[in-house]
Amino acid sequence: MSLKDPPYLIQDKDHGMSDQIKFLLDESQMPKAWYNINADMPVPMLPPLHPETKQPVTPKYLNTFTPTALLDQDMSQERYIEIPDPVRDIYKLWRPTPFLRARRLELTLQTPAHIYYKYEGASPVGSHKPNTAVAQAFYAKEEGIKTLTTETGAGQWGTALAMACNMFGLGCKVYMVRISYQQKPYRRYVIETYGAEVYASPSDRTEVGRRFLAEDPEHPGSLGVAVSEGIEAAQKSGGTKKYCLGSFLPHVLLHQTIIGEETLRQLEMAGEYPDIVIGCAGGGSNFAGFAFPFIRENLKHDKNTRIVAVEPAACPTLTKGSFTWDWADAGGVAPICQMYTLGHSFMPATIHAGGLRYHGMAPHVSALVNGGYIEATAIDQVDTFEAGVTFAQVEGILPAPESNHAIRAAINEAVICRESGEKKVIAFNLSGHGHFDMTAYADYHAGKLERYEFPTEAIAKALQSVPEVSFPG
Repeated sequence: MSLKDPPYLIQDKDHGMSDQIKFLLDESQMPKAWYNINADMPVPMLPPLHPETKQPVTPKYLNTFTPTALLDQDMSQERYIEIPDPVRDIYKLWRPTPFLRARRLELTLQTPAHIYYKYEGASPVGSHKPNTAVAQAFYAKEEGIKTLTTETGAGQWGTALAMACNMFGLGCKVYMVRISYQQKPYRRYVIETYGAEVYASPSDRTEVGRRFLAEDPEHPGSLGVAVSEGIEAAQKSGGTKKYCLGSFLPHVLLHQTIIGEETLRQLEMAGEYPDIVIGCAGGGSNFAGFAFPFIRENLKHDKNTRIVAVEPAACPTLTKGSFTWDWADAGGVAPICQMYTLGHSFMPATIHAGGLRYHGMAPHVSALVNGGYIEATAIDQVDTFEAGVTFAQVEGILPAPESNHAIRAAINEAVICRESGEKKVIAFNLSGHGHFDMTAYADYHAGKLERYEFPTEAIAKALQSVPEVSFPG
């Protein structure tokens, strides 16, 4: 059955629509700690390197742009890190988030599979991003920091940090990828409503931004460029500003694990356990937040869940990139990390799933993919929007373009179950809603979205720019 066919429902005795759909936790059941995968990593993690000396970075260097408490979390080996009460109090505005069974999607696909999804679009800003934004703003406030700088792609992270900074009385400067700044003005207006300042990146406010504009005055921007600008702005502030990243770093992944921890409790309510766990992957935060607790269960409690990361065919970091050392940004300002990368000079196509346009992948996610603990797949944007529209029509939620990747992968697995007759349990993270992404949906409905797979030769060229590293010697 083509997903372009009108959705239809078939009632049968095995899919009674009266069965429970929502599995909700109350505030008292919210997890009190984040899960730190450092305690259980089955593969060794090498430290990030200084961007110039290419030797392991020191806390003193990292502290020039990162709050101390977050650095401590990055290096901690404690399995669980307590969530501070002020953070939990703000979480209660939207957490715990809903966990639902997609019964109408199951019926539409005529699959015996059970499909569940965690809905992070229930947050005030419509995505999973506040889970770490609130935590980072809290720790910054505790250290007496006055202003936070950051990058944002599709605008979800910038919106979340702007909200969090406002709640803790902090200033916020957001460098927004230029193509998203132009395509998604309403996300920018929300950021400004929360009191933050937003700049199209590359901008003329930093040396690295001016360098990229000199090379191309119409530069579309990338997350890597925006990261460079955010770090430079913090480093040159004389200590008044610190930089906060919305993905990639260990503490970001840590804060997001509240998603997976809640999901495990909600699955118990449903009386099921997943055969397959799926999340979209750009920098790794929503994927890790959903999947890491299930990886713990695989490693420590003899579970055998398949863990699947889904990325765009136009930015295939995990599926076509190289597991090597590279700068975490485009300007060579950030540390060098061992990760899957397309090369820091990689400039992704102007696809609409803006949050999935990063050249690298979180080192922890990268190491687990390289070690065989996570599967990776890439899907074309046309196929993802087709899935998102089907999901909206049958389940009622309009997904973010990023989340459409996870939905498509879940649908593909459910169709395989239909063909094989297997009754598998599939769980995916719906990381946000698509209410600010209507231009992308309009282009899809008008047939303007093109199938695009980033050329292999272009990736090979970008990978030539990765640094030569002799560590460990």
